Amino acid sequence: MKSLDQFIKTAGERAEKDKVYLRPQEFGEIQEIKDGVTILTGLKNVSFGEIVQFENGVKGYTVDLTDDKVGVIVLGDYLSLKAGDRVVSLNYTLSIPVSDKIIGRVVDPLGNPLDELPPLTNAKNYPVEKIAPGVVKRQPVNKALQTGIKSIDALIPVGRGQRELIIGDRGTGKTTVAIDAILNQKGEDVICIYCGIGQKNSKIAGVVELFRKHKALDYTVVLSASASDPAASQYLAPYSATAIAEYFMDKGKDVLVVYDDLTKHAWSYRQISLILRRPAGREAYPGDIFYLHSRLLERSCRLSDKYGGGSITALPIIETLEGDLSSYIPTNVISITDGQIFLETDLFNSGIRPAINVGSSVSRVGGTAQTKAMKKVAGKLKLNLAQYREMAAFSQFEGELDEETKKFLSRGARLTQILIQKKNKPYSLALQIALIYSANTGLLDNVEISDIAEFENKLVNHMEVNGKAWLKKINKNKSLEEADEKELEKIVREIL
Repeated sequence: MKSLDQFIKTAGERAEKDKVYLRPQEFGEIQEIKDGVTILTGLKNVSFGEIVQFENGVKGYTVDLTDDKVGVIVLGDYLSLKAGDRVVSLNYTLSIPVSDKIIGRVVDPLGNPLDELPPLTNAKNYPVEKIAPGVVKRQPVNKALQTGIKSIDALIPVGRGQRELIIGDRGTGKTTVAIDAILNQKGEDVICIYCGIGQKNSKIAGVVELFRKHKALDYTVVLSASASDPAASQYLAPYSATAIAEYFMDKGKDVLVVYDDLTKHAWSYRQISLILRRPAGREAYPGDIFYLHSRLLERSCRLSDKYGGGSITALPIIETLEGDLSSYIPTNVISITDGQIFLETDLFNSGIRPAINVGSSVSRVGGTAQTKAMKKVAGKLKLNLAQYREMAAFSQFEGELDEETKKFLSRGARLTQILIQKKNKPYSLALQIALIYSANTGLLDNVEISDIAEFENKLVNHMEVNGKAWLKKINKNKSLEEADEKELEKIVREIL
């Protein structure tokens, strides 16, 4: 009797161990097809984000679940489908193939090559949609990410793990600012990802060529869903770019992701939602448009050392109309990010480039992500520039100005001039400090404003030839000692 009980117990344990969970394969059929989106019937047990396959082999991505219908965006040629075609659910969610060999490649949102090179081999699949790391897994943002742009590194510093929005009208240099930040990561051990959403193919080709020319493709991935691609592809692009970034972050790397731009991403989602007949809200966007970008940008963070210490820094770009920051998508993304760089058309047209409006721009990480040297040199710079802009506007109506005001306006004009920078010419930390120090301490007060650019060229050339030791020391220590200041002052006076 005892042996029979033992046998039954052992058999039960074995059966439990060898249990096979079978899920019946579900079939549905296409009821409607419209503009890259299909409405299916059947598929009662399909879940959000699950991949389905049509009978001609094309796959789809589930984005809408109602009582009796399923909304699926087609990941491929939707013109080859027709109403009545059979569909089967594949029981897995969408993922993108990633490996170290993706660096230097141009890919689409599904990881397929766009650069005529062979597909990735031995790649690991990373989910396109993923819940962001919780508070426990994160650490504060306190390490600088140098953009190489004087006005940003001095006034609106960006830290590794931060989300800094670049916002402005069409043609104010938003993409240029983001690309210069990527070019400046050469030798900084930062992996960069440029994600083009709804851009012209010619623009993407120009960006790739620029990266190739500056040898930036050695550490950069370009992911493109162009204007000619379906809305489904543009909708997936930023999530796929973040999945690639998470692969490198999990390996303890620092990653910089540029989303160019999220306005077109919101348009593509609006198009999909209207086709799915979701109720339209403000500006015809669906009710969950805020969640679209919040779940994307929350994935950018700096992990604590216990979880590898990697980080994702996000530079999302948003296009405004007539400089209106209070419209729907700009206010949404401003509330999600840790600050914004606001580019203004009037400043751009007056020759101040990058055309950053210091008053409207802010970094919520601030000085904690700034090096000691830059903090010392640019401490009151932002306040002085904001006051100068106000005072310059008022002084147009004033007849007589006292000497103190004239001196303040004179220095403000020179500070504004020294912060002007040519595109695709990022400066090292030490060169930025040398130039800002010269203007901020009053050494250039007697130099004509028209001669500032010439002085800048002379100082840069002198430092790169005769001041290499000084540059190397500042770039390495990231601090400015009294002896360094005296040496710099002597060099500036010699050039003047």
